[in-house]
Amino acid sequence: MTIATEALSAGRLLPAAVLGIALLVLLISRYKLNPFLGLTLSSLVVAAIAGLPMDAAVASFAKGFGDTAAGVGTLIALGAMIGKLLADSGGADALVDTIIGRSGTRSLPWAMAVVGALIGLPMFFEIGLVLIMPVILLVSRRSGTSLIRLGIPALAGLSAMHGLVPPHPGPLVAVNALDADLGITLGFGVLIAVPTIAIAGPLFARYAARWVDVPAPDLFEGSDRDPAKPRPSFGVTLATVLLPVVLMMGKALADIVADEGNPVRAVLDFLGTPVIALLIAVIVSMVTLGGGARMSGREIARTVEAGLPPIAGILLIVSAGGGFKQTLIDTGIGELIADWVAGSGLSVLLLAWLVAVLIRLATGSATVATVTASGILAPLVTTLGTGETSLLVLAIGAGSLFFSHVNDAGFWLVKGYFGLTVGQNLKTWSIMETLISVVGLVLVLLLDLVV
Repeated sequence: MTIATEALSAGRLLPAAVLGIALLVLLISRYKLNPFLGLTLSSLVVAAIAGLPMDAAVASFAKGFGDTAAGVGTLIALGAMIGKLLADSGGADALVDTIIGRSGTRSLPWAMAVVGALIGLPMFFEIGLVLIMPVILLVSRRSGTSLIRLGIPALAGLSAMHGLVPPHPGPLVAVNALDADLGITLGFGVLIAVPTIAIAGPLFARYAARWVDVPAPDLFEGSDRDPAKPRPSFGVTLATVLLPVVLMMGKALADIVADEGNPVRAVLDFLGTPVIALLIAVIVSMVTLGGGARMSGREIARTVEAGLPPIAGILLIVSAGGGFKQTLIDTGIGELIADWVAGSGLSVLLLAWLVAVLIRLATGSATVATVTASGILAPLVTTLGTGETSLLVLAIGAGSLFFSHVNDAGFWLVKGYFGLTVGQNLKTWSIMETLISVVGLVLVLLLDLVV
């Protein structure tokens, strides 16, 4: 139970959330205030309107900021190091040249969707994003194809896997909470994710690219590199990029098939921890990418260091987004919405989706939405069959992705990497997330007719 559930007036919670988010959008869009400052000020306004004591408000924001910086921030930093090594060693060029060489202009968005889905399967969205971002930006720049045309499909692949397909951590939480069959849920998840990615990715990107036309930032461009220098091969580069994916996948599979206390599982659990997996990938990339390009030790160290300054602003904004989210959580807004929806008379699958949607909108966290919705719906599982229980997991997963906006760290990550304004991000990324959520729900309901 949160601080506000006992102490705050329920009548003040929803106005607090609405006014706080409106203020944030106004400060950033109209007055061009830096998002870091906007998020900080808006979180304090939310707490004040909701009646949360200011000392508790500051503590909530600090906790959210610190947790996000320690978790997501560390992953972003490690991913940025790999990205810079990819660019300066020529490894990214090897990937880009191969993708462009084997894909026509029309098939490039579909190729990026597949890459996004594969990388997004075993890991959190933020990790997959920092790994794939150098490839997205460089493919866009070298092919002359719109950044949105290529970026949206890749993001759709990452995000759909994040919410719909175990062994991704999100769906696994719901599988465990609802005691669903993992194999059936995995099968249904893939069945639903494939058409969802196609619709929200390459197909939607055709229209999104017309609404927003921005050049790809040169964030990962190895501009000082001599093209005549040697570079890592495509196979070595791909293996290096996929190394953290394999390590995290190994952890997920070990958790499924091996018993606790098994020494192999213990090793894989350690190696597959996101921070450890990316740290290993950084060290390996220094050898495979730096060594493959015949870079000296000093050049490799300089490249790794140079990967951090460009993402400093992104780290602050994402961490402040985590502080804003924690303030919303600690006011009890998410619990209030969940309790209200749980008392309605909607169908189980639609109810599950709606609970996750409202908590996602209130808190900005897909994980919080998944955990909360699973807990609320758990008592209803006894009335459902095996197949419908798996569909319930997927309905929650789809709802947890609905309309990412200013209180979601992912929103600021995409905005920062793509160099978009808040309005442009809402018209592309946020609508894409909504499409994934709605299409996923529709497919869940259709599948329910035949299960």
